[in-house]
Amino acid sequence: MKRTSTRGFTLIEALLALAIFAVIAVLAYRATSALTDGETRLSSEAQRWRTLEALFTRFEADIRQAVPRSVRAGAAREPAWLGSVTGNQSALVFTRAGAEFSLEPAPAGQRVGYRLRDGTIELAYWRELDHTESAQPIVYPLVGGVAAFKLEYLARDGAWRDRWPLLGEADVPRAVRLSLTLADGARIDRWFALR
Repeated sequence: MKRTSTRGFTLIEALLALAIFAVIAVLAYRATSALTDGETRLSSEAQRWRTLEALFTRFEADIRQAVPRSVRAGAAREPAWLGSVTGNQSALVFTRAGAEFSLEPAPAGQRVGYRLRDGTIELAYWRELDHTESAQPIVYPLVGGVAAFKLEYLARDGAWRDRWPLLGEADVPRAVRLSLTLADGARIDRWFALR
C-alpha cells in the first residue's frame, strides 16, 4: 500500500492565523465602540437642542401673551413688564393673559417670570396676579447647563435696553432679544417681536 501523506497546519501557521483573527477582532470591536459612542453623543446633542427649542417656544408663547396690566404686591405696585439685571444676569417678570392654575373662567391674567439660578433657567408662576408681598412663585427648571442669560428690550427710539420699564415708554417693549451662553461656551441669540 502506498501511503499518502496529508499535510496539516504546523503550529506556527496555526498561531499566525490566530494572531490575525485577534487583530481583526480588536479592530472590529474598536469600530463598533466608536460607532456606539458617536451615536450616544449625537443623541445627547439632539436632546439638548430639543430642550433649548422647547425653551424658546415656551418663552415666545408667554411673552406674546403679555398684557399691560400692573399688579399689586402687598402695598406696592409692580409694572406690567419688569426686566431687571442682577450682576450680569437678566431676570424678567411680566403679566400675561390667561392662567394655568386658576379654575375660575375669567381671571385677569397671570404673573410669569424667567431667571437663571445655579446654571438653570427657571420659569416662575405666581398663583394669583395680585398677591401679597411675601407670596412665593411656583418654580420649574427648564434648561440646565447655562452660563449666562441676558435679555434686552427694544425701546421706541430703536435702542436696546437691559432694563424695563423706561420713563415714557409703553408698558410692554416692542421686541425682546434673548442671549444664552451655554456652559460649553456656545452662544445662542433669539429675537422676538411683540408689537
